[in-house]
Amino acid sequence: MVLLIASVFLAGVYAAIMIMYLRGWKALPEWQIPEGFGPQISVSVIIAARNEASNIEACLRSIVLGSYPPGLLEIIVVDDFSDDATAETVLRMLRTTGGPAIRLIRLSDLLPPAAGTGANKKKALETGIANARGILIVTTDADCEAPADWLKWVASRFQTGSKEGEELVLLASPVAFHREKNLFQRFQSLDFLGLMGITAAGLHTGFQHMGNGANLAFRKTVFREVGGYEGSEHLASGDDMFLIRKIVRRYPAGVFFLKNAAATVLTEAKPDVRSFFQQRLRWGTKNAAFPEWPVRLVLLAVFLFCWSILINSLLLAACFLLENNQDTIVGIQTGSLLLPVLLLQLGVKAGFDYLFLREMCRFFKREDLLSSFVYSFFLHTLYIPLVGTASLSWKKYHWKGRHVR
Repeated sequence: MVLLIASVFLAGVYAAIMIMYLRGWKALPEWQIPEGFGPQISVSVIIAARNEASNIEACLRSIVLGSYPPGLLEIIVVDDFSDDATAETVLRMLRTTGGPAIRLIRLSDLLPPAAGTGANKKKALETGIANARGILIVTTDADCEAPADWLKWVASRFQTGSKEGEELVLLASPVAFHREKNLFQRFQSLDFLGLMGITAAGLHTGFQHMGNGANLAFRKTVFREVGGYEGSEHLASGDDMFLIRKIVRRYPAGVFFLKNAAATVLTEAKPDVRSFFQQRLRWGTKNAAFPEWPVRLVLLAVFLFCWSILINSLLLAACFLLENNQDTIVGIQTGSLLLPVLLLQLGVKAGFDYLFLREMCRFFKREDLLSSFVYSFFLHTLYIPLVGTASLSWKKYHWKGRHVR
Protein backbone atom coordinates (compact mmCIF):
# COMPACT_ATOMS: atom_id res chain seq x y z
CA MET A 1 0.00 0.00 0.00
CA VAL A 2 2.89 2.35 0.78
CA LEU A 3 4.27 1.74 -2.72
CA LEU A 4 0.92 2.58 -4.29
CA ILE A 5 0.57 5.82 -2.32
CA ALA A 6 4.14 6.80 -3.16
CA SER A 7 3.50 6.03 -6.83
CA VAL A 8 0.45 8.29 -6.96
CA PHE A 9 2.33 11.04 -5.09
CA LEU A 10 5.28 10.86 -7.51
CA ALA A 11 2.88 11.07 -10.46
CA GLY A 12 1.50 14.32 -9.04
CA VAL A 13 4.99 15.69 -8.47
CA TYR A 14 6.00 14.81 -12.04
CA ALA A 15 2.96 16.61 -13.43
CA ALA A 16 3.82 19.70 -11.37
CA ILE A 17 7.42 19.63 -12.61
CA MET A 18 6.40 19.43 -16.26
CA ILE A 19 3.84 22.22 -15.84
CA MET A 20 6.56 24.39 -14.29
CA TYR A 21 8.91 23.81 -17.22
CA LEU A 22 6.17 24.32 -19.81
CA ARG A 23 5.14 27.62 -18.25
CA GLY A 24 8.75 28.72 -17.96
CA TRP A 25 9.36 27.99 -21.65
CA LYS A 26 6.23 29.85 -22.77
CA ALA A 27 7.05 32.82 -20.55
CA LEU A 28 10.47 33.26 -22.18
CA PRO A 29 10.19 35.86 -24.98
CA GLU A 30 11.44 34.85 -28.41
CA TRP A 31 14.46 36.94 -29.37
CA GLN A 32 14.53 38.80 -32.69
CA ILE A 33 17.48 40.59 -34.27
CA PRO A 34 16.66 44.31 -34.10
CA GLU A 35 15.96 46.04 -37.38
CA GLY A 36 19.07 47.68 -38.78
CA PHE A 37 21.39 45.65 -36.55
CA GLY A 38 25.06 45.73 -37.56
CA PRO A 39 27.65 43.55 -35.78
CA GLN A 40 30.29 45.51 -33.90
CA ILE A 41 31.56 43.09 -31.26
CA SER A 42 34.66 40.97 -31.98
CA VAL A 43 34.05 37.22 -31.63
CA SER A 44 36.41 34.30 -31.06
CA VAL A 45 34.91 30.87 -31.73
CA ILE A 46 36.75 28.21 -29.71
CA ILE A 47 36.60 24.56 -30.78
CA ALA A 48 38.23 21.83 -28.71
CA ALA A 49 38.79 18.90 -31.07
CA ARG A 50 40.00 15.35 -30.58
CA ASN A 51 39.84 12.74 -33.36
CA GLU A 52 37.36 14.79 -35.38
CA ALA A 53 38.94 14.52 -38.84
CA SER A 54 35.63 13.34 -40.29
CA ASN A 55 33.67 16.29 -38.83
CA ILE A 56 35.92 19.31 -38.38
CA GLU A 57 35.86 20.46 -42.03
CA ALA A 58 32.05 20.67 -42.14
CA CYS A 59 32.07 22.48 -38.80
CA LEU A 60 34.62 25.07 -39.88
CA ARG A 61 33.05 25.54 -43.28
CA SER A 62 29.65 26.30 -41.75
CA ILE A 63 31.22 29.05 -39.62
CA VAL A 64 33.49 30.45 -42.34
CA LEU A 65 30.60 30.68 -44.80
CA GLY A 66 28.41 32.38 -42.21
CA SER A 67 27.32 36.00 -42.40
CA TYR A 68 29.39 37.41 -39.54
CA PRO A 69 31.94 40.03 -40.73
CA PRO A 70 35.33 38.32 -41.21
CA GLY A 71 37.14 41.29 -39.72
CA LEU A 72 35.33 40.74 -36.40
CA LEU A 73 35.74 36.97 -36.30
CA GLU A 74 38.45 34.46 -35.57
CA ILE A 75 38.17 30.69 -35.22
CA ILE A 76 40.56 28.85 -32.91
CA VAL A 77 40.78 25.05 -33.07
CA VAL A 78 42.65 23.44 -30.19
CA ASP A 79 43.75 19.92 -31.07
CA ASP A 80 43.62 17.65 -28.02
CA PHE A 81 46.29 15.03 -28.86
CA SER A 82 44.30 13.65 -31.81
CA ASP A 83 45.31 10.28 -33.22
CA ASP A 84 43.84 11.02 -36.64
CA ALA A 85 44.18 13.77 -39.26
CA THR A 86 42.23 16.44 -37.35
CA ALA A 87 45.14 18.91 -37.26
CA GLU A 88 46.06 18.28 -40.90
CA THR A 89 42.48 18.93 -41.97
CA VAL A 90 42.43 22.23 -40.10
CA LEU A 91 45.76 23.26 -41.64
CA ARG A 92 44.47 22.46 -45.12
CA MET A 93 41.41 24.62 -44.57
CA LEU A 94 43.58 27.37 -43.11
CA ARG A 95 45.57 27.50 -46.35
CA THR A 96 42.69 27.23 -48.80
CA THR A 97 39.75 29.00 -47.15
CA GLY A 98 39.25 32.73 -47.30
CA GLY A 99 37.25 34.78 -44.87
CA PRO A 100 37.79 34.86 -41.10
CA ALA A 101 41.11 33.80 -39.60
CA ILE A 102 41.44 30.14 -38.61
CA ARG A 103 44.11 29.33 -36.04
CA LEU A 104 45.31 25.92 -34.90
CA ILE A 105 46.83 25.23 -31.50
CA ARG A 106 48.18 21.78 -30.66
CA LEU A 107 48.12 20.79 -27.00
CA SER A 108 50.95 18.39 -27.82
CA ASP A 109 53.15 21.47 -28.36
CA LEU A 110 52.31 22.81 -24.91
CA LEU A 111 51.90 19.78 -22.64
CA PRO A 112 54.07 16.72 -21.96
CA PRO A 113 53.20 13.51 -23.90
CA ALA A 114 51.76 11.93 -20.75
CA ALA A 115 48.99 14.53 -20.77
CA GLY A 116 47.64 12.95 -23.94
CA THR A 117 46.25 10.03 -21.96
CA GLY A 118 43.97 12.26 -19.89
CA ALA A 119 40.79 14.13 -20.70
CA ASN A 120 41.87 17.64 -21.65
CA LYS A 121 38.77 19.35 -23.02
CA LYS A 122 38.75 22.03 -20.31
CA LYS A 123 42.49 22.57 -20.84
CA ALA A 124 41.94 22.85 -24.59
CA LEU A 125 39.18 25.41 -24.13
CA GLU A 126 41.22 27.40 -21.62
CA THR A 127 44.16 27.45 -24.01
CA GLY A 128 41.99 28.68 -26.86
CA ILE A 129 40.39 31.37 -24.72
CA ALA A 130 43.78 32.54 -23.43
CA ASN A 131 44.90 33.06 -27.03
CA ALA A 132 41.64 34.64 -28.20
CA ARG A 133 41.53 38.25 -29.39
CA GLY A 134 37.76 38.62 -29.34
CA ILE A 135 35.73 40.37 -26.67
CA LEU A 136 33.08 37.67 -26.94
CA ILE A 137 33.97 33.97 -26.62
CA VAL A 138 31.69 31.48 -28.35
CA THR A 139 32.26 27.75 -27.89
CA THR A 140 31.02 24.93 -30.08
CA ASP A 141 31.96 21.32 -30.73
CA ALA A 142 33.93 19.93 -33.68
CA ASP A 143 31.04 17.67 -34.73
CA CYS A 144 28.55 20.55 -34.97
CA GLU A 145 27.35 22.68 -37.87
CA ALA A 146 26.10 26.24 -37.46
CA PRO A 147 23.47 28.18 -39.45
CA ALA A 148 24.65 31.12 -41.57
CA ASP A 149 23.42 33.84 -39.19
CA TRP A 150 24.35 31.98 -36.00
CA LEU A 151 26.87 34.50 -34.70
CA LYS A 152 24.65 37.44 -35.68
CA TRP A 153 21.93 36.07 -33.43
CA VAL A 154 24.35 35.66 -30.55
CA ALA A 155 26.09 39.01 -31.02
CA SER A 156 22.80 40.88 -31.40
CA ARG A 157 21.71 39.67 -27.96
CA PHE A 158 24.93 40.91 -26.37
CA GLN A 159 25.10 44.11 -28.38
CA THR A 160 21.53 45.34 -28.17
CA GLY A 161 19.74 43.00 -25.80
CA SER A 162 20.60 44.57 -22.47
CA LYS A 163 17.80 46.33 -20.67
CA GLU A 164 17.97 48.68 -17.72
CA GLY A 165 19.42 46.82 -14.76
CA GLU A 166 20.43 43.83 -16.92
CA GLU A 167 24.04 42.83 -17.38
CA LEU A 168 24.29 40.05 -19.94
CA VAL A 169 27.53 38.11 -19.40
CA LEU A 170 26.70 34.59 -20.58
CA LEU A 171 24.23 33.36 -23.18
CA ALA A 172 23.15 29.76 -23.70
CA SER A 173 21.64 29.02 -27.11
CA PRO A 174 19.86 25.98 -28.57
CA VAL A 175 21.47 22.77 -29.79
CA ALA A 176 19.58 20.03 -31.62
CA PHE A 177 20.15 16.77 -33.46
CA HIS A 178 19.56 16.29 -37.18
CA ARG A 179 20.00 13.69 -39.95
CA GLU A 180 18.43 10.88 -37.95
CA LYS A 181 18.96 7.54 -39.65
CA ASN A 182 16.89 5.27 -37.42
CA LEU A 183 14.23 5.16 -34.72
CA PHE A 184 16.80 5.20 -31.92
CA GLN A 185 18.28 8.47 -33.17
CA ARG A 186 14.79 9.95 -33.48
CA PHE A 187 14.27 9.11 -29.80
CA GLN A 188 17.45 10.98 -28.95
CA SER A 189 16.30 13.99 -30.98
CA LEU A 190 13.00 14.14 -29.10
CA ASP A 191 14.75 13.72 -25.77
CA PHE A 192 17.25 16.47 -26.61
CA LEU A 193 14.55 18.92 -27.68
CA GLY A 194 12.94 18.35 -24.30
CA LEU A 195 16.27 19.05 -22.64
CA MET A 196 16.53 22.35 -24.55
CA GLY A 197 13.12 23.36 -23.26
CA ILE A 198 14.12 22.52 -19.69
CA THR A 199 17.38 24.46 -20.13
CA ALA A 200 15.57 27.56 -21.40
CA ALA A 201 12.82 27.41 -18.78
CA GLY A 202 15.30 26.87 -15.96
CA LEU A 203 17.44 29.86 -16.97
CA HIS A 204 14.45 32.14 -17.52
CA THR A 205 12.85 31.36 -14.17
CA GLY A 206 16.17 31.19 -12.33
CA PHE A 207 15.22 27.77 -11.03
CA GLN A 208 18.25 26.02 -12.49
CA HIS A 209 21.26 27.09 -14.50
CA MET A 210 22.43 24.85 -17.29
CA GLY A 211 23.50 25.10 -20.90
CA ASN A 212 25.29 23.26 -23.67
CA GLY A 213 28.91 24.00 -24.54
CA ALA A 214 28.14 23.38 -28.21
CA ASN A 215 26.40 26.78 -28.29
CA LEU A 216 27.61 28.91 -25.42
CA ALA A 217 28.77 32.55 -25.46
CA PHE A 218 30.35 34.65 -22.71
CA ARG A 219 32.53 37.69 -22.23
CA LYS A 220 36.23 36.90 -22.05
CA THR A 221 36.71 39.27 -19.12
CA VAL A 222 34.08 37.41 -17.11
CA PHE A 223 35.73 34.06 -17.83
CA ARG A 224 38.92 35.45 -16.31
CA GLU A 225 37.08 36.97 -13.36
CA VAL A 226 35.61 33.66 -12.24
CA GLY A 227 38.83 31.71 -12.78
CA GLY A 228 37.70 29.78 -15.84
CA TYR A 229 37.28 26.05 -15.23
CA GLU A 230 39.35 26.06 -12.05
CA GLY A 231 37.84 23.71 -9.49
CA SER A 232 36.37 21.22 -11.96
CA GLU A 233 39.53 20.06 -13.72
CA HIS A 234 39.23 16.61 -12.15
CA LEU A 235 36.01 15.97 -14.10
CA ALA A 236 36.39 15.19 -17.79
CA SER A 237 32.96 16.55 -18.68
CA GLY A 238 30.89 19.48 -17.51
CA ASP A 239 32.91 22.41 -18.82
CA ASP A 240 29.65 24.16 -19.71
CA MET A 241 27.68 23.45 -16.53
CA PHE A 242 30.43 24.27 -14.05
CA LEU A 243 31.31 27.50 -15.83
CA ILE A 244 27.68 28.61 -15.85
CA ARG A 245 27.36 27.93 -12.13
CA LYS A 246 30.53 29.96 -11.39
CA ILE A 247 29.32 32.89 -13.47
CA VAL A 248 25.85 32.77 -11.90
CA ARG A 249 27.40 33.08 -8.45
CA ARG A 250 29.22 36.24 -9.57
CA TYR A 251 26.45 37.62 -11.81
CA PRO A 252 23.11 36.18 -10.57
CA ALA A 253 21.09 38.14 -13.15
CA GLY A 254 23.56 37.94 -16.02
CA VAL A 255 22.84 34.53 -17.60
CA PHE A 256 20.19 34.09 -20.29
CA PHE A 257 18.89 31.73 -22.97
CA LEU A 258 18.54 32.83 -26.60
CA LYS A 259 15.13 31.60 -27.70
CA ASN A 260 15.06 31.43 -31.47
CA ALA A 261 15.23 28.32 -33.64
CA ALA A 262 17.37 30.16 -36.20
CA ALA A 263 20.24 30.24 -33.68
CA THR A 264 20.31 26.45 -33.29
CA VAL A 265 23.60 24.60 -33.70
CA LEU A 266 23.11 21.11 -35.14
CA THR A 267 24.89 17.84 -34.46
CA GLU A 268 24.13 14.14 -34.88
CA ALA A 269 22.72 11.73 -32.33
CA LYS A 270 24.68 8.70 -31.20
CA PRO A 271 24.48 5.84 -33.71
CA ASP A 272 23.98 2.96 -31.27
CA VAL A 273 23.04 2.03 -27.71
CA ARG A 274 26.63 1.59 -26.53
CA SER A 275 27.78 5.08 -27.52
CA PHE A 276 24.54 6.55 -26.16
CA PHE A 277 25.09 4.80 -22.83
CA GLN A 278 28.66 6.10 -22.62
CA GLN A 279 27.48 9.63 -23.41
CA ARG A 280 24.82 9.60 -20.73
CA LEU A 281 27.24 8.20 -18.14
CA ARG A 282 29.53 11.13 -18.95
CA TRP A 283 26.66 13.58 -18.66
CA GLY A 284 25.88 12.11 -15.25
CA THR A 285 29.11 13.61 -13.91
CA LYS A 286 27.62 17.08 -14.50
CA ASN A 287 25.03 16.61 -11.75
CA ALA A 288 27.60 17.86 -9.25
CA ALA A 289 27.11 21.29 -10.86
CA PHE A 290 23.66 21.52 -9.25
CA PRO A 291 24.21 22.57 -5.63
CA GLU A 292 20.66 23.93 -5.21
CA TRP A 293 18.55 21.50 -3.24
CA PRO A 294 15.32 22.23 -5.24
CA VAL A 295 17.04 21.13 -8.46
CA ARG A 296 18.41 18.01 -6.81
CA LEU A 297 14.91 17.21 -5.54
CA VAL A 298 13.51 17.53 -9.06
CA LEU A 299 16.18 15.17 -10.43
CA LEU A 300 15.47 12.72 -7.61
CA ALA A 301 11.69 12.93 -8.10
CA VAL A 302 11.91 12.17 -11.84
CA PHE A 303 14.37 9.34 -11.15
CA LEU A 304 12.10 7.78 -8.49
CA PHE A 305 8.96 8.28 -10.58
CA CYS A 306 10.41 6.35 -13.51
CA TRP A 307 11.71 3.67 -11.15
CA SER A 308 8.23 3.33 -9.63
CA ILE A 309 6.73 2.82 -13.10
CA LEU A 310 9.27 0.12 -13.82
CA ILE A 311 8.78 -1.60 -10.44
CA ASN A 312 4.98 -1.48 -10.69
CA SER A 313 5.14 -2.94 -14.20
CA LEU A 314 7.29 -5.83 -12.97
CA LEU A 315 5.06 -6.43 -9.94
CA LEU A 316 1.94 -6.43 -12.06
CA ALA A 317 3.47 -8.95 -14.44
CA ALA A 318 4.50 -11.12 -11.48
CA CYS A 319 0.99 -11.04 -10.05
CA PHE A 320 -0.43 -12.73 -13.13
CA LEU A 321 2.38 -15.22 -13.48
CA LEU A 322 1.87 -16.94 -10.10
CA GLU A 323 1.25 -20.63 -10.62
CA ASN A 324 -0.67 -22.06 -7.60
CA ASN A 325 -4.30 -21.19 -7.02
CA GLN A 326 -3.97 -19.43 -3.69
CA ASP A 327 -1.20 -17.21 -4.92
CA THR A 328 -3.12 -16.58 -8.10
CA ILE A 329 -6.07 -15.18 -6.13
CA VAL A 330 -3.75 -13.01 -4.07
CA GLY A 331 -1.94 -11.97 -7.22
CA ILE A 332 -5.15 -10.97 -8.98
CA GLN A 333 -6.26 -8.96 -5.93
CA THR A 334 -2.91 -7.19 -5.78
CA GLY A 335 -2.97 -6.67 -9.52
CA SER A 336 -6.40 -5.08 -9.34
CA LEU A 337 -4.85 -2.36 -7.17
CA LEU A 338 -1.64 -2.04 -9.13
CA LEU A 339 -3.22 -1.79 -12.56
CA PRO A 340 -5.11 1.53 -12.10
CA VAL A 341 -2.09 3.08 -10.35
CA LEU A 342 0.22 2.02 -13.17
CA LEU A 343 -2.22 3.30 -15.78
CA LEU A 344 -2.40 6.62 -13.90
CA GLN A 345 1.40 6.87 -13.88
CA LEU A 346 1.71 6.05 -17.56
CA GLY A 347 -1.09 8.47 -18.42
CA VAL A 348 0.49 11.31 -16.45
CA LYS A 349 3.94 10.79 -17.91
CA ALA A 350 2.75 10.25 -21.47
CA GLY A 351 0.32 13.17 -21.35
CA PHE A 352 2.68 15.78 -19.95
CA ASP A 353 5.66 14.54 -21.95
CA TYR A 354 3.63 14.84 -25.14
CA LEU A 355 2.39 18.35 -24.32
CA PHE A 356 5.92 19.53 -23.61
CA LEU A 357 7.56 17.81 -26.58
CA ARG A 358 4.81 18.95 -28.96
CA GLU A 359 5.56 22.54 -27.92
CA MET A 360 9.28 22.02 -28.54
CA CYS A 361 8.79 20.23 -31.87
CA ARG A 362 6.55 23.00 -33.13
CA PHE A 363 9.02 25.69 -32.11
CA PHE A 364 11.99 23.96 -33.76
CA LYS A 365 9.87 22.89 -36.75
CA ARG A 366 10.44 19.18 -36.07
CA GLU A 367 6.83 17.98 -35.85
CA ASP A 368 7.95 14.91 -37.81
CA LEU A 369 9.59 13.57 -34.65
CA LEU A 370 6.24 13.24 -32.89
CA SER A 371 5.47 10.14 -34.97
CA SER A 372 8.15 8.42 -32.84
CA PHE A 373 6.68 9.58 -29.54
CA VAL A 374 5.25 6.24 -28.35
CA TYR A 375 8.52 4.40 -28.91
CA SER A 376 10.47 7.27 -27.37
CA PHE A 377 8.14 7.46 -24.37
CA PHE A 378 8.74 3.85 -23.35
CA LEU A 379 12.47 4.03 -24.03
CA HIS A 380 12.78 7.26 -22.02
CA THR A 381 10.85 5.73 -19.11
CA LEU A 382 13.23 2.78 -19.14
CA TYR A 383 16.54 4.56 -19.61
CA ILE A 384 16.05 7.19 -16.87
CA PRO A 385 16.12 4.68 -13.97
CA LEU A 386 18.63 2.31 -15.54
CA VAL A 387 21.20 4.84 -16.76
CA GLY A 388 20.61 7.01 -13.71
CA THR A 389 21.41 4.10 -11.41
CA ALA A 390 24.44 3.15 -13.50
CA SER A 391 25.82 6.70 -13.32
CA LEU A 392 25.76 6.51 -9.51
CA SER A 393 27.93 3.40 -9.38
CA TRP A 394 29.72 3.21 -12.73
CA LYS A 395 32.76 5.42 -12.25
CA LYS A 396 34.40 5.05 -15.64
CA TYR A 397 33.39 5.53 -19.26
CA HIS A 398 34.86 5.65 -22.74
CA TRP A 399 35.20 9.05 -24.44
CA LYS A 400 37.15 10.09 -27.53
CA GLY A 401 39.33 7.00 -27.46
CA ARG A 402 40.14 7.40 -23.76
CA HIS A 403 39.06 5.51 -20.71
CA VAL A 404 38.00 8.12 -18.14
CA ARG A 405 37.43 7.63 -14.42
